[in-house]
Amino acid sequence: MSVARAGKGFRVVVIGAGMSGILAGKRLQEEGVEDFVIYEKGDRLGGTWRDNRYPGLACDVPSHVYSYSFEPNPFWSRKFSPGGEILTYLEHVADKYGVTPFIRLETEIVSCTYDGAKWRLETADGQKDEADAVICATGVLHHPFTPEFEGLESFEGRVCHSARWPDDLSLEGKRVGIIGTGSTAVQMVTALTDVASELALFQRTPQWIYPQPNPTYSENDQARFADEPELLRYIRGRLNEGFSQNFSNAVVDAASERMHAIEDICREHLEQSVTDPELLAKLTPDYRAACKRLVMADGYYEALQKPNATLVTAGIDRIEANGVRDADGVLHELDVLVLATGFQVQAFMRPMNVVGRDGVKLNDVWKDAVQAYRSVSIAGFPNFFMIIGPQSPVGNFSLIEIAELQMDYVLQLMAKLRSGDCREICATEAATKRFNDAVVAAMDGTIWVTGCRSWYLDDRGVPATWPWTIDRFQQEMAKPDLADFERIA
Repeated sequence: MSVARAGKGFRVVVIGAGMSGILAGKRLQEEGVEDFVIYEKGDRLGGTWRDNRYPGLACDVPSHVYSYSFEPNPFWSRKFSPGGEILTYLEHVADKYGVTPFIRLETEIVSCTYDGAKWRLETADGQKDEADAVICATGVLHHPFTPEFEGLESFEGRVCHSARWPDDLSLEGKRVGIIGTGSTAVQMVTALTDVASELALFQRTPQWIYPQPNPTYSENDQARFADEPELLRYIRGRLNEGFSQNFSNAVVDAASERMHAIEDICREHLEQSVTDPELLAKLTPDYRAACKRLVMADGYYEALQKPNATLVTAGIDRIEANGVRDADGVLHELDVLVLATGFQVQAFMRPMNVVGRDGVKLNDVWKDAVQAYRSVSIAGFPNFFMIIGPQSPVGNFSLIEIAELQMDYVLQLMAKLRSGDCREICATEAATKRFNDAVVAAMDGTIWVTGCRSWYLDDRGVPATWPWTIDRFQQEMAKPDLADFERIA
């Protein structure tokens, strides 16, 4: 059975209806591409903001920055808005710009094969489609990672991953355990100490916390933003500049004055918030701030010092029917266990089976290292483009801005196909190697290689992100260097 094609001409398949997929649908229509479809494996659009619904969820990028440049939102409730508001915003954008009708929900693409002329796609339920070009907008944070804990299956309470939060899960008066100390765990701890009867946080590695108050926007503020578009643009620009200059550009220069200032702020925040020497020692990292993704939070240390909160640092020996037994032999009895253990960030579009020119499998190409050319193209995989692909600046910029820049870049490449200038286009192997060698070399000066384990690191220990400034990213995404691309007429 074949999926119906909406007309003839140049056909594009977009995989994923999260932030990047919605953007792709909007921009394709603007470029005059009418024959396209967006396949989404979930039952609702929104990507990570659909999947994550845990208590305390919020974005750690200011909302006026984490929004599309073409659709500023005057009605954010806070400087860092809750996840539910972001999901509503994405749905609004998809509806307003006519993207929603192109989305096919609950349709997972399991294989994508190039036959020398077209990309042939197959869904999990056996439907087939074909495309002249594919835009992979599957994101990074969508395959939950669950460590292998001995006895996990024996726990008699409720267990869930933070990215698969059950709608019927009530924590009121419950004994709750949280495994993990990243941004997700920090947000949950802050939100739950006044809800749970007892809360145990199982910490493997302490995190640096950058204090970040989250003020509300009043109805008067929102009305002003709505009535004065210039004011809204000014606020967005000011927040964007501050975020870029004070953080984004600091982390790529570990020796910079601003990076040291960030570390001083984090250390001062910790030492002023926690006075108990034993707890202070447990919460003090042995690596530099922002080596792991810097956690932006307000109220975390205060929440951990409430009488019903316990910080467990002994390590997990095993999980039993009634709770978690730590390495010191202490059983922490629980009703609910939450795994805030992150994602398989190097999976990208996999486990989808992607096969390029001459039957080359992406799994084989990425066996030793997950690499692409400027995050958007893979040598040997013509007319296959990625948004937020490998080496994207996932650790230091607003991903919406990154997606917009990458999408414009992809559309310039796609224009070569649509004009008939060529029928195949993809980065050359030489250009891909040159780019990735430069990335690896530039990492030496960044904060991410100063001595910690983080989800940025690939299997080689190399951070899989962008090691330069936002200005350089903007410049390099402005126009493709066609000398780096193989074009076949």
